[in-house]
Amino acid sequence: MRATTRTLAVIPARLASTRLPRKVLREIAGRPMLAWVYDAARACPQLDEIVIATDSDEVSALCERNGWPFERTSPDLPSGTDRVHAVAQLHDAAIYVNIQADEPMLTPGHISALLAPFSQAHVDVTTLKVVCATENIANPNAVKVVTALDGRALYFSRATIPYDRDGSGSATYWKHIGLYAYRKAALNHFAALAPSQLEQTERLEQLRLLENGFNLYISPVEQDTVGVDTEDDLQRVEALLLK
Repeated sequence: MRATTRTLAVIPARLASTRLPRKVLREIAGRPMLAWVYDAARACPQLDEIVIATDSDEVSALCERNGWPFERTSPDLPSGTDRVHAVAQLHDAAIYVNIQADEPMLTPGHISALLAPFSQAHVDVTTLKVVCATENIANPNAVKVVTALDGRALYFSRATIPYDRDGSGSATYWKHIGLYAYRKAALNHFAALAPSQLEQTERLEQLRLLENGFNLYISPVEQDTVGVDTEDDLQRVEALLLK
């Protein structure tokens, strides 16, 4: 076991993605997508350590060439959260940050916002939200979230929530951004739980947290990210980064 650090970021970098094969190694503006994500994490002063978790020889070789810390994880792990948990068994920390490797528009500010709620001792897990663009309010691929007044998550859904029954137009819709941070005990507890009913119904892993009573808090941010899942996403992000 390595020496304890306060906050450790893990970037799960699985090569065998379905919709866009090898996407973490695909170049964006002349650099692998993983490089953009790693540099954003490295620029966040609240992170004490960053580790890339991969099951790939090619990703490992890229890490070695660039001097990026990495750990090999089993290709049989079902999710990025499970890869974070596997790294947590090797690297001790108080808080673990799960940074998705397909988020090249990530900024240090996103990570800082993610960590802010941990100043409150009762917070188990954190994630982010941004005001939902009009064109995404009814889009099931843009996950919506509603929170209590103190920022505690009430529900996530692919449906349009809250439902504006009277058509008042006064509802504010928030889009979920899928970065997470966990206290160590919460990460270990979560990894030991079976997928929950709501999670399986909506295909949203974060619902397992709510169904099992975790104190999940959400920080608002002003800048959205663009997760890269398709060739069109890749081209869109490249155009944005070249600007």
